[in-house]
Amino acid sequence: MDKLNSEWLTYGCQVLDIEIAGLQSLKQGLDQAFLEAVEALLSCKGRVIVSGMGKSGHVGQKIAATMSSTGTPAYFVHPAEASHGDLGMVSSDDVLLAISNSGETSELSDILFFAKKYKLKLIAITKMANSTLGRLADIVLVLPQAKEACPIERAPTTSTTATLALGDALAMTLMKWRGFDEADFVNFHPGGKLGAALLSVDNLLSSRSEEQLPLVKQETSMTEVVLVITEGMHGHAGVVDEEGRLVGIVSDGDLRRALTLNKINANAHEIMSSSPRTVTGDMRVYEVIELLKTHKISAVFAIDEAGKPVGLLHIQELLRL
Repeated sequence: MDKLNSEWLTYGCQVLDIEIAGLQSLKQGLDQAFLEAVEALLSCKGRVIVSGMGKSGHVGQKIAATMSSTGTPAYFVHPAEASHGDLGMVSSDDVLLAISNSGETSELSDILFFAKKYKLKLIAITKMANSTLGRLADIVLVLPQAKEACPIERAPTTSTTATLALGDALAMTLMKWRGFDEADFVNFHPGGKLGAALLSVDNLLSSRSEEQLPLVKQETSMTEVVLVITEGMHGHAGVVDEEGRLVGIVSDGDLRRALTLNKINANAHEIMSSSPRTVTGDMRVYEVIELLKTHKISAVFAIDEAGKPVGLLHIQELLRL
């Protein structure tokens, strides 16, 4: 069994080596055509229409999805469906990105004819520059003549990996050129972990209903501090000065230390941790989580430009997002 496991692990690594070699060939062959494709996509007044059949189609769907989520409006049109009415989704302002390893995929013929008839800019991704697709295209991105990782060299493997990587290279270059940043990413990804992690503190606080922050004055008695912390249910109370600026924080741990030292009659100023860690409204949720983890604290106050507390963020709440 150990021998069998070792053989399959070795073979798995060989598959990856073959595909890595294909990506290296793709990288070495990237030329002026790539720049022309980027320019054509940046100049597109409509949308990027991605089309391909079979495995190329599956990869094309991912390319279209990546572009759409990073600032380049795009969608996938299945070539067979295009022949039965979906050509109505395509306008003369669009750019067509057609994918075919051989360049001779018959199902692409109708959408290619449509592109030429209505003078759409046509970008081809193919291994065969002299194929029908290659000759019809305005710009040809040529895939490397690399070995497929399939043991009988029939199933698309290295070629589809290269196509996907080339699509990523286009999408990320466009994203970089457009200056698509984290704020844009949040707008396009409001759901899921990515969207939550990239939310700003301001965004997070604005989504809450009006909340009563657990705040006390410096002269507040320890007994009252305990009540405020208990009612706040976050295990913390912020200590503010006469102008309402945050000057300290009292945690459950501070209370326990005070009790240990028999400071029952102390006030908030005497038991607080001064110069507490704080966050600002422009910080992202993931940055707040990193701050909490780095300093081994469970909660932090968000403050405004005047130093006044506007919210309390707890590690458990942030992780639930």
